[in-house]
Amino acid sequence: MIEPELIHLTADRPFPNNRLPVRLYRSAVQGHDLAHEIESLFKSNGWGGTWRNGVFDFHHFHATAHEVLGCARGTVDVQLGGPNGQTVTLTAGDIVLLPAGTAHRNRGHSSDYLIIGAYPPGQSPDMEYGEAAQYQRVLGHIASVPLPERDPVTGEHGFPDRA
Repeated sequence: MIEPELIHLTADRPFPNNRLPVRLYRSAVQGHDLAHEIESLFKSNGWGGTWRNGVFDFHHFHATAHEVLGCARGTVDVQLGGPNGQTVTLTAGDIVLLPAGTAHRNRGHSSDYLIIGAYPPGQSPDMEYGEAAQYQRVLGHIASVPLPERDPVTGEHGFPDRA
């Protein structure tokens, strides 16, 4: 089984982050068509709403859904946690699972990078920009987001961080 790196973030107001750690799976997927392999992996583990694109170059988060991002091509430096957070480099085959509320932004990328994203069943992402006036409201939304039944990478029944 693939063991993820766990990244624990604290609130960086107005970016709430989450008590659950970010899960970073290095070299989780291999093959000739990584985009297809990543989409198939997410789908086989029940995650949907799949999209192909990139990561926005401004801090943002989703208060109504967990999000998984798979790097299908190239490299991208993703800052996690807000302006005072940490930056991780994703390379082709890496997957990062962002609990609801986790701020993220693109800090630079190769010209060929491609990200595949997905969400747990029944969850739809909103778009939050870290507005101070919305902080308490988004905390309520984040607290009400249910934990997914399955990990998008390992397929483990029961979300790995379930208490």
